[in-house]
Amino acid sequence: MNLATKSRILVVDDDPAMRDMVATHLTRHGYPVATCASAAEALAVPTESIDVVVTDMRMPGQDGLVLCRALQARMHAVPVILTTAFGSMDIAIAALRAGAFDFLPKPFRIDALIEVIERAHGHRERRLAPTATLSGESAEMTELRTRVARLGASEAPVLVRGESGTGKELVVRALHAASPRAAGPLIAVNCAAMPAPLLESELFGHARGSFTGAHGDALGLFAAARGGTLFLDELGEMPLELQPKLLRALQERAVRPVGASAEVPVDVRVIAATHRDLEALVAAGTFREDLYFRVHVLTITVPPLRARRGDAIVLAKHFTTKPLAPAVEALFDAYPWPGNVRELESAIAHATALATGDQIELVDLPDRLRSWNAKLPSSVDPLCSLAELERRHVARVLDRVAGNKAAAARILGIERKTLYRMLDRWSALGGKQHDKAGATTEGAGDLDRSAVVLDDAVADRQPQPGAFADILRGEERIEDPR
Repeated sequence: MNLATKSRILVVDDDPAMRDMVATHLTRHGYPVATCASAAEALAVPTESIDVVVTDMRMPGQDGLVLCRALQARMHAVPVILTTAFGSMDIAIAALRAGAFDFLPKPFRIDALIEVIERAHGHRERRLAPTATLSGESAEMTELRTRVARLGASEAPVLVRGESGTGKELVVRALHAASPRAAGPLIAVNCAAMPAPLLESELFGHARGSFTGAHGDALGLFAAARGGTLFLDELGEMPLELQPKLLRALQERAVRPVGASAEVPVDVRVIAATHRDLEALVAAGTFREDLYFRVHVLTITVPPLRARRGDAIVLAKHFTTKPLAPAVEALFDAYPWPGNVRELESAIAHATALATGDQIELVDLPDRLRSWNAKLPSSVDPLCSLAELERRHVARVLDRVAGNKAAAARILGIERKTLYRMLDRWSALGGKQHDKAGATTEGAGDLDRSAVVLDDAVADRQPQPGAFADILRGEERIEDPR
């Protein structure tokens, strides 16, 4: 990698000796480096100007975990590598839950830090690459791309809806790229990531002296997004007390910074996203009805991965350069993916890190996928007829693939139209089958063409590949001077 493509690093540490030591080593290896002495200083640095953050965990005021959460709340969230001399498994888990890319206990060697930096930068580049936007060959994704292109040209607010992990942020990027404001900034804020006072200052700005620590005037995100798009992620989590101020900003196209006496005109397009049922929140009194109608002008619903037949394999091949074994492809096509694309990406990262062969095998997948694949239904009554044995086997296959007819036909080795004919025939029998022994079996009528209701539980977040890896390899060791 040449100097022109080296990652831009921000080193954050309250100890000047440690901060300068890390910066010196990274500069020696050709990295452009900036330094900050606190989380507050780091949050003032535009995320567009850095690729990776390396921060100490324990610092006065806001610590590394707070900094990590704040950075992850922004659209162009940079990967954060947390370091600490007080490492433990509990701290490492807390770091990963805060959104850290990886965790390095001190002392660490410089080549170990560089290896993590390069992985983090590659992860960021893949997330921001245009080719990562709205991948998929299903009819649902074709329709979604068509709708994005149509609504992108509008100036009206857009509400992007969908389950967690479906890729709503990618839809927002695509809407911005398709809009007349594409040359302007795309700035985001996660409404669930900050308490109300901090979120108010972040959105609308503040005047000097308006609260403790406000040492100067600060532009809010509405002003910073001038000429571009402001993305309000997790809008359903916005505190009720801030909703009237947001409503006025949308209606009047002006904001009043905290502690200021005059309004500031703004020129932004607002796109919001949520996985919550806003209509239910309105009925419960936790979301304003007038704000709902203001943001609900245009709507895009991102389909869950289980509804995008065949896209799991397409996306999996996008996330890794390793080929997938046929058994893995079959599993990916049949699995219901309750955590959606985020769960798939996590599973691929896990498998890629563990795979030792030329391709990803079932044994390389996370336990939850292998356990799901290994589940076998109860044995069949040996006295039933051959026709009943066939019906029960088809029922078990359909149950195992969560009603995915295409996947079931593939597993059964028959054409999909043949499967449909079988289901129609059994459904016409009225829900009962009689075997030769005279026994009556209930439930044949359940094998109709109706959709299967899936569990919507979100899968546990998997750590980044390489987390907790052995970091004491290499030539140069960085010791904490404290």
